[in-house]
Amino acid sequence: MSELINRPEYLNQLIQNKDVDLVKIVTGIRRCGKSSLLDLFHQHLLNHGVADSNIIHMNLESLRYRDLKDYLFFYDYVSERIAKSGKTYLIFDELQVIEHWEKAIESFRLDFDVDIYITGSNAYLLSTEFSTLLSGRYVEIHMLPLSFKEFLDFYEFAPDISIEEKFQKYLQFGGMPILREYRFNEARSIQALEGIYSTVILRDILQRNTQSNQGLLHKLMLFLCSNIGSITSPSSIGNVLSNEGNIEGKGKKIASQTVEKYISMLRSAFIFYSVERYDVKGKQLLKTLGKNYIIDLGFRNMLLGYRDADRGHIIENIVFLELIRRDYHVYIGKFKETEIDFVAEKPNDKLYIQVTESMLSPETRERELRPLQMIPDNYEKIVLSMDRNYITSYDGIKSLNLIDWLLA
Repeated sequence: MSELINRPEYLNQLIQNKDVDLVKIVTGIRRCGKSSLLDLFHQHLLNHGVADSNIIHMNLESLRYRDLKDYLFFYDYVSERIAKSGKTYLIFDELQVIEHWEKAIESFRLDFDVDIYITGSNAYLLSTEFSTLLSGRYVEIHMLPLSFKEFLDFYEFAPDISIEEKFQKYLQFGGMPILREYRFNEARSIQALEGIYSTVILRDILQRNTQSNQGLLHKLMLFLCSNIGSITSPSSIGNVLSNEGNIEGKGKKIASQTVEKYISMLRSAFIFYSVERYDVKGKQLLKTLGKNYIIDLGFRNMLLGYRDADRGHIIENIVFLELIRRDYHVYIGKFKETEIDFVAEKPNDKLYIQVTESMLSPETRERELRPLQMIPDNYEKIVLSMDRNYITSYDGIKSLNLIDWLLA
């Protein structure tokens, strides 16, 4: 087994929930580090005096468990191995391969003294049957690829490389932990990302949605990657794909419901996030015209090639992911006729954020500041850019360097 890299933010969440009577569910895109996190937690249990015989740790995608596809076999197999005394820790990786797994999990909770940890690579894991059966009795820990801060810890850099150059590598390669093994070798990294991407598409999407058109799904993926941070609607996307001459035959109209269904599949495999618009003045969510952000920029660059020209949208995507990591609920803001990149909310906190490559030109400055200046409340308002200059505030609106903000 390769050396495990600690990801303390996630590990601490597992440790804080240890022995609490809730099923701990770690979700996230394939290969973002969920299995390693469970390995780290297993090690933590051993280090803190839990006997090996009181830990059952299974990766259900291993062929060793190929006969356990049914929840009854699975239940019997695990039950026979639960320790006779003391609490047993059940750690199940990629549990979605067991049909009706939730029935077995609920039974373990009722029948034995156990503490249960699960990972899964698609949102069907938390689908309606499961939520109904375990309603209120689980906690979800949603795992993302590496943040920029984690990226700096993960990789070794020559001492003379500037923080800006490191950030450039992050923009180009993204944060999938597996890439560390290739040490920024572009060809090998792209191969690795292609492998993960194919698995996500084939296993986590198409296997579950057998009627789907793989070609159309791929075209939609390319469209979304090209339009990160742009306001779109399912009908406008359908029109563009129809005009391009889609997989289903040139000129055949792609319905907005089809686009919606396919975007929903990408969301369920944790490869895209859709963000709704929020009317700041009317204090309500708007039903139309959201934005879509990708889980990791490495995938985008693998599909489209890395182009520096798109940096504005790329850094917007990075800010979105960082807000999610910091436990904010994120919306696209609308105030009167102006747009705010992000309205980020927590129960007792709210931020308004604009993201731009640079604030140096007066036109950009006016465009980015105006929506924030119009908002009458006193919550924090921030503009994030790549600039490094002495101006830290414009009439109470903070101006921060993006890298400094990411590392704060």
